Amino acid sequence: MSLVSIILPYYDKKEFIKETINSILNQTYQNFEIIIIDDELSINSKEILDKVKNLDPRIIILKNLKNMGAGYSRNEGIKIAKGEFLAFCDCDDLWDQNKLNKQLKFMKSFNICATHTSYNIINSFGKTLGIRKAISQLNYNDLLKSCDIGLSTVLLKKKLLDNFVVCFPNLKTKEDYVLWLKLSKKGVIFYGLEENLTSWRKLKNSLSSSVIQKLFDGYKVYRIYLNYSFFTSLIRLFILSVKSILKK
Repeated sequence: MSLVSIILPYYDKKEFIKETINSILNQTYQNFEIIIIDDELSINSKEILDKVKNLDPRIIILKNLKNMGAGYSRNEGIKIAKGEFLAFCDCDDLWDQNKLNKQLKFMKSFNICATHTSYNIINSFGKTLGIRKAISQLNYNDLLKSCDIGLSTVLLKKKLLDNFVVCFPNLKTKEDYVLWLKLSKKGVIFYGLEENLTSWRKLKNSLSSSVIQKLFDGYKVYRIYLNYSFFTSLIRLFILSVKSILKK
């Protein structure tokens, strides 16, 4: 059985972290390790994560020297990951118990290197606000127009990242979008499963819900990381923003 390394940065989500970890521990596919990176570095986070670590011997806790952000934290987790496959999860999201099992079967049946799934959008109380359906195939040109991949839904082969010095850039939002673009630019196609196998928690005060921050980081994606011109970056950002509005 293939080992899956699950990378999970932790910052200020004490009310959700145990539920998130339990949704992973309850997977029908059990050959995994969970790498949690403490990016909060408080007495409170140490106490919380010490309790989480005691839930299962497969849980590994890393600590950043200071608050570095989710992208840096995921990179640190990837460095020590032993799995053939990598999965990512935010510390307030939830997995269906069959997520890993179904994605792995799908990938191995069709010799696929990268997958994502449909996902539920939930609020802080777990109430479903909507559903985001996975697109069956996404290449570089598709992703340039719209970021249609939920981070916590992704499962990919670790070897895809072997030649990357830095996988996730230092952005407050859209750091995952940059990685998907870099991979797809090298020819990787993301294949989508239609089933809702993940729940993404949308919180009012979260960075992922900040329109201004997403616009600022969206511009940096095109201008800095893809080296587009100033005007092309603005046009790409406009298209991305329109697509995002239409999906709501």
